[in-house]
Amino acid sequence: MIEEAIKIARAKAENGERLTLQDALALYEDNDLLFLASCARKMKEKKSGKNVYYNVNRHINLTNICTSGCPLCAFQCEEGDKRGYVMEPEDIAKVLEDAKKVKNLGEIHIVSALHPTKTFDYYLNVVRQVKAALPNVDIKAFTPVEVVHFSQMTGKSVKEILKILQEAGLSSLPGGGAEILNDRVRKEICPKKANTAQWIETIKAAHELGIRTNCSIMYGHIETIEERLQHLFTLRDIQDETGGFQAFIAFPFHPANTQLSHLKRVGSWEDMKMIAMSRLILDNIDHVKAFWIMLTTPLAQLALGFGADDLDGTIGEEKIIHEAGAKTGTGTTRERLRKLITEAGMIPVERDTFYHPIKEAE
Repeated sequence: MIEEAIKIARAKAENGERLTLQDALALYEDNDLLFLASCARKMKEKKSGKNVYYNVNRHINLTNICTSGCPLCAFQCEEGDKRGYVMEPEDIAKVLEDAKKVKNLGEIHIVSALHPTKTFDYYLNVVRQVKAALPNVDIKAFTPVEVVHFSQMTGKSVKEILKILQEAGLSSLPGGGAEILNDRVRKEICPKKANTAQWIETIKAAHELGIRTNCSIMYGHIETIEERLQHLFTLRDIQDETGGFQAFIAFPFHPANTQLSHLKRVGSWEDMKMIAMSRLILDNIDHVKAFWIMLTTPLAQLALGFGADDLDGTIGEEKIIHEAGAKTGTGTTRERLRKLITEAGMIPVERDTFYHPIKEAE
């Protein structure tokens, strides 16, 4: 019976047919990584040919002081902790001055913690400040978890919050905070932040307003394989309904300095399997990122052979993942990203937030 299920699933994957959860479970059980790579690469090439995308971006993490106390997070701390920090307007201004010097900067990416006392106006003014300083740069800011937090603190609906941010200059939402879209898991790893229904509601509201978003998974902690794969099908269902996801990112869980530090980081085999499975299941999402800052650059480069078609960006500085033990640098160069892509036999394409190619002047 299992052999028959694997045979059917392999045929569907090879032919690029839409998979069911049962198919995905069979392929996962089969564990033929090179077969998955071949099928995922074929699907990637149908969508983007030999192109692999990257952008020139700058991350800003506004604060690490957080009310949620998630067991899976190494970045957060409570108010009064000596590790705590908050970026005020003058701190942000310094970052933006440096950002102005970067050639072809396309995106400012803003995520942070759920601060207990900073009002929504603080975050809104950050968007306005960035827009005023860099009017031609896309602002990708605030995960659905943060948007739910803004809604709860103001009494405004999620849709109202998104409209206000959009009018201030917000271009798109990152896809973080999804972790695993299953409330059994969320009650253990992030019990005080947005639940599954709230994350989905926020994403759908953004898409209704024409705000494009990414989506993601945080895998390799307490979830079952079925819960992990079901998460991908939930994302696929949302995309069938709204069409608003532009890219998917698979984040491996880094356990160091978290309350789940007894767990081990999953291995590279699992990372590549997740990239390939994601590409095959998410047949309606155009782009799959190999996020080099979490995978390491060698694994991100390898992922280009497993269905990924995007290495994300130059980043500049990143604190959240590094607090959890990531050993990668906090930034890279466009030249380095282009080299990684060409070494993999692919064509590097510099893009903006919305995957429009950026033509460099001769």
